[in-house]
Amino acid sequence: MNTKIKELRKQHKLSQEELALAVGTTRQTITSIETGRYTASLPPAYKIARFFGMTH
Repeated sequence: MNTKIKELRKQHKLSQEELALAVGTTRQTITSIETGRYTASLPPAYKIARFFGMTH
């Protein structure tokens, strides 16, 4: 599954660690989501979307 997380994170000049801390997960989880090795379950996906203001 392709996501825009890496693109959004870079636009906001955030490291993977900073995003992980902001949404309550680990850097490894963010890395796995960005590379497509892991599809986030609904709660983390919602937190990431909300963090970037994409709640619609």
